Amino acid sequence: MGICLSAIIKVESSSNTGSQIFMLFILCYGLIQSSESSDGNDLSRTSSKVSVVSVPQTQRSEGEILQSSNLKNFSLSNLKMATRNFRPDSVLGEGGFGSVFKGWIDEHSFAAAKPGTGMVIAVKKLNQDGFQGHREWLAEVNYLGQLSHPDLVKLIGYCLEDEHRLLVYEFMPRGSLENHLFRRGSYFQPLSWSLRLKVALGAAKGLAFLHSAETKVIYRDFKTSNILLDSNYTAKLSDFGLAKDGPTGDRSHVSTRVMGTYGYAAPEYLATGHLTAKSDVYSFGVVLLEMLSGRRAVDKNRPSGEHNLVGWAKPYLANKRKIFRILDNRIEGQYSMDEAFKAATLALRCLSIEAKLRPSMDEVVTVLEQLQVPNLTGGTQSNSSNKPRSRRRSADDANSRRNTATDDARSRRNTAAYPRPSASPLYT
Repeated sequence: MGICLSAIIKVESSSNTGSQIFMLFILCYGLIQSSESSDGNDLSRTSSKVSVVSVPQTQRSEGEILQSSNLKNFSLSNLKMATRNFRPDSVLGEGGFGSVFKGWIDEHSFAAAKPGTGMVIAVKKLNQDGFQGHREWLAEVNYLGQLSHPDLVKLIGYCLEDEHRLLVYEFMPRGSLENHLFRRGSYFQPLSWSLRLKVALGAAKGLAFLHSAETKVIYRDFKTSNILLDSNYTAKLSDFGLAKDGPTGDRSHVSTRVMGTYGYAAPEYLATGHLTAKSDVYSFGVVLLEMLSGRRAVDKNRPSGEHNLVGWAKPYLANKRKIFRILDNRIEGQYSMDEAFKAATLALRCLSIEAKLRPSMDEVVTVLEQLQVPNLTGGTQSNSSNKPRSRRRSADDANSRRNTATDDARSRRNTAAYPRPSASPLYT
């Protein structure tokens, strides 16, 4: 990484012989993985993330944590007290990594505090099976332990005791962007047009920071579930388990196994395993398209031909008279067609098949900042002639409305499977 990193500390294992053997295997396993061919294709063919991450390109091995004065080394007993012994009613969300629990600590001493007092935290607890989760845990500690930005979630500390691995984050009260875009119910109201632009800008700034000359990090798993929102809808990127150091010197890319989430990965990365910052730009284009349309990147419940959002929406993005067909009808009337077309054009550029034609994230930030400025004629809703008009709705749009109604009904049936409204954040 281009940033200045502190000295490396060896992770201390337990004096227990079994733990020592475990850590030795982790070290050997990491060295084997780093020397493997990059021709394999490990991308999940579902909507879940593959939980393997290659060792970053800098001199890091699997038993090492980069020293950081910004991180607190928590004891397991402290985190048990903070989360009420990881009680089920403290669960915020669950994913491939493990479960996330709500807890409370004293904001000065970081000692466990009574529920409802002190600072609220989110504690991610690694499932104790396999070694791949440890690799992601280590990458998360090393990247977020060294990086700090308003649009990156703050890692407060970690816990490493015997086989236990936990991460302690700032609590994000409004949960993930995924929740607000795709979940139905009284708690998750549709995000307004202006809030969608705000979230898009914040996420873009986070990626631009990672891609900067000083940082040179490729995020590699940019998606709506990894964008968390604070109480002011400030977007913050989370989950750095698949992050990679970018190319250095005269190298144009990083060769790696194909990892990430189906529907978001750039086509050239899928085909060759060549990873660049433009791979993240493509993923950003997918997320921006999700925000414009209110549709998931991959949705098998849609009619034939609409399962893949990018493939379905691309023909409409370049035509100002047709983009209304892909826009989320829940925010109709909150934007001018000029604004919508500019946002759609930006998404289309990010989704270019050729990586070199995609804008940099700095360029993306510039365009989104311009869209934040109200029109001189009186805001985003002042020009009624530019609004989508109901009489131009086509059969495609009618189908879209029926599909939305179907989604609503399906969401109501599945409500029991979702976290409670007070436990909305999903750190997966």
